[in-house]
Amino acid sequence: MSQTIQVFTTAAPGFFGLNTQDSPLDLAAGFALVANNCVIDQYGRIGSRKGYSYLNSSTGDLGSNSVGSLHELVQSDGTTTVLATGNNKLFTFDGSALATLTYDGGGTAPTITANNWHCASLNGIAYFFQSGYDPLLYDPARNTKFRRVSEQSGYVATAPQANIVLSAYGRLWAANTSTNKTTVYFSDLTAGHVWTGGTAGSLDVSRVWGYGSDEITGLASHNGYLFIFGKKQILVYQNASTPSTMSLSDTIIGTGCLARDSISNIGTDVIFLSNTGVRSLLRTVSEKSLPFRDLSKNVRNDLMTAVASESSDGSSIKATFSERNAFYLLVLQSSKQVYCFDTRGRLEDGSSRVTTWDSIEPTALLARRNSDLLIGKTGYIAKYTNYQDNTSPYRMQYYTNHADLGNPSQTSILKQLSIVVVGGSNQYVTFKWAFDFSSNYLSVDGYIPTQGESYYNVGSYDNPNGQAITISIASPAVITATDGSYFLTGTLSTDTVRLTTTGSLPTGLSTGTDYYIINAASPGAGTCRLSSTLGGSAINTSGSQSGTHTLTHTSPSVATQYSDGVALQTLSVSASGAGKIVQTGYEADINGSGLSIQKIEIKAKNGKYS
Repeated sequence: MSQTIQVFTTAAPGFFGLNTQDSPLDLAAGFALVANNCVIDQYGRIGSRKGYSYLNSSTGDLGSNSVGSLHELVQSDGTTTVLATGNNKLFTFDGSALATLTYDGGGTAPTITANNWHCASLNGIAYFFQSGYDPLLYDPARNTKFRRVSEQSGYVATAPQANIVLSAYGRLWAANTSTNKTTVYFSDLTAGHVWTGGTAGSLDVSRVWGYGSDEITGLASHNGYLFIFGKKQILVYQNASTPSTMSLSDTIIGTGCLARDSISNIGTDVIFLSNTGVRSLLRTVSEKSLPFRDLSKNVRNDLMTAVASESSDGSSIKATFSERNAFYLLVLQSSKQVYCFDTRGRLEDGSSRVTTWDSIEPTALLARRNSDLLIGKTGYIAKYTNYQDNTSPYRMQYYTNHADLGNPSQTSILKQLSIVVVGGSNQYVTFKWAFDFSSNYLSVDGYIPTQGESYYNVGSYDNPNGQAITISIASPAVITATDGSYFLTGTLSTDTVRLTTTGSLPTGLSTGTDYYIINAASPGAGTCRLSSTLGGSAINTSGSQSGTHTLTHTSPSVATQYSDGVALQTLSVSASGAGKIVQTGYEADINGSGLSIQKIEIKAKNGKYS
């Protein structure tokens, strides 16, 4: 008698993220054993990450060297300047080109032979600190110039040659010099060049460590507290806004910070890499305590094995928090790995949903005020956007845990595998499966046909292949859709657009640059203006122009925020083989279209008992 086909469904595959820590047989169906080049999307689906695009066409004085650090200076009027370091130089970055800062201190220019700068902004000035070097500053009033802090007018005392700097509570805090690793120095209020007198001073914590001698590895601020990180403990000082009266509130022993640049303030929390994994400091106001959460609990051993191969001083470890994407990225440069921690919600045990990336390989990260995520590379600064790695595809991989299909004592005979996918276009998804913990996978390809992405599920609302436009020579310039369609605006203006042309654009606009739509007309009018910054002023144009111009939306969040915007596709393949324990995997080359997996369905027959 023929056996009835059994159907096994996982509605939210990979929802819990990676778990390589626990026994794969004990894992819930929502965990993944592989989630590479993936994120957990806002609907809880395992999906492809975005890629990156180079913003600068020329490497300039950076040459074939890596970007060492990225920083954004925000002035009181909202003007922003992106700063970068690399090739033993300092740069400004205008979104399309690197400009080398030159020395104008009036003496002998400093000799720079390292790029491990730590940056902070105070009162409209950017400061650069690195152990063994005089601190430097950049004042945008001097355009492309830099000088030593000691050469600033009104300089007082000796600015510490510190490896750590923090801007918090209206002053600079610095620590970890080559000769003193237990003292925190703080500048006068709003004066990063004044290190004695006024409210400037220092705090020696050498006798405060509660877990033996230690050295300061990082600083952070949150909710009126100053966190002083050691390698194996953390000191928490309260009332840090008034250094003369601040006092030790708590000492957390047994856990410290391994890497200066792993510390990120995410608004409601402080996340950092410790000697036991990625941790968070979360203040419970009602209890007046600072409990830990182990965000990397489900990947701890793999993560710490990779961390062990990084530089001993932690300089090869970088991190940032992206508010737009709601994730904390931890970069391990030597291991060429990126761990992505979703911050939208926590699992029941307090850990984060984690995925990995293996083909972006950042050397620096910056989450900008406008929510753009910039990525330092060798020779280039890139933006996290679209679904290609600088015009090249990358491989998304998702593998389930090992599981029996109902009865661990009974063989299951696979008949069919099906997945429901969101997104993708004109591409293959490789189905893989294996039995009883074998690594010899069987595989079959399923095909996603060509499909267009449309906003609000209305194809005429916006053309993902670009809108033909005209541009006026005016102050400000008016963009008009030649087909009469209208543009996105309002709360949707956080999304970016780019211009292309068969000829030349008027002066004031360029190709390869992200712009924001502002002042869009009501539906049907088909006009708008563009700004180079989120919420910024409209761009003026001058000169002449030629050819046909096209405007294309480069950020897909409009579609994903309000609807899927793409068709659901069910892909099914015939499967074969038998075993008591089954694992399935799904791989796809991401080459311009995002892809998420919404559901997995396995059809199998029951075989023999053993």
